[in-house]
This record gives sequence, structure tokens and C-alpha cells, in this order.
Amino acid sequence: MRARDLLADFPTVRLDSPVIDAARLLAEQDLPGLIVVDDGEMPFTILPGTQVLRLAVPGYCQEDPALARVVDEAHADVFLRELHGRTVREALPRQPRELPVTDPEATVLEVAALMARTHSPLVAVVGEDRRLVGAVTLQALLDRAFTV
Repeated sequence: MRARDLLADFPTVRLDSPVIDAARLLAEQDLPGLIVVDDGEMPFTILPGTQVLRLAVPGYCQEDPALARVVDEAHADVFLRELHGRTVREALPRQPRELPVTDPEATVLEVAALMARTHSPLVAVVGEDRRLVGAVTLQALLDRAFTV
């Protein structure tokens, strides 16, 4: 089994896309993350949904989870408003990580190792021209692994 056998079309966003739109896309399509592409439509990075939350959740709640408990529900429900006016670029980790990208011929074990090493719920699959041809998600990988 190869990456091409688990390949799925996958939505992309750009660095300057509004992060609120990225969050909406994650929610509406129940995605684990998004592929961020550059102006040439080549994968730049993976934006896990948790990074969007990192941008939305107030820093004091991330640093001290006990503070999150004392915020009343009316205020807790509006934390995503913090995303308005911000870009995907702002949601990315400060330190660049290894880009989880592979080719269609990668084995399932290679894809799994890449996901594990990069802590990414998806791997971008690129063709010989380095253009995105789709993605392999953790869910697809696990579904296939447990049905064999």
C-alpha cells in the first residue's frame, strides 16, 4: 500500500488567508488541520487545528488552566472572536517544523513515521512537479491499518 492509495483531495489556505475562515473550514468539514500553500500552490506548512485554538484561546488560560475555569460561560463562548482580523501566518508556530510532505509512492509505514515524527494529523502528498496532489489524513491511515 502506498500514499497514493490513501490520497484524498484536501482544502488549502494561504498564509494571508483570514484565520477565522480557516477555523470555519476546519469546523465545517471536520478536518484535523489544513495545508497552507504558497503563491505557487506548493505546500508551505501544515496548520493543525490546535494551532488555530492556540491563537484563539487567551494566553493566560493556556499558561494557567485554572484561570479558564473562572471565566463565565458568556465570555468563554466568544473566545473565537479573537481570530477576527488575524491571518493564518499568525497562527503558525514561531519555530518552523519539518514539513510533513511525501510523494505518492511512499509506503504506509513511511507516512505513519512522518506523521509521528512531525506530530501532524495529515501529510501533504506532492507530485514530481512539487505541486500538491492531495493529502493522507491520520484517520484514513488508521482506517486502512485496522482493516488489513
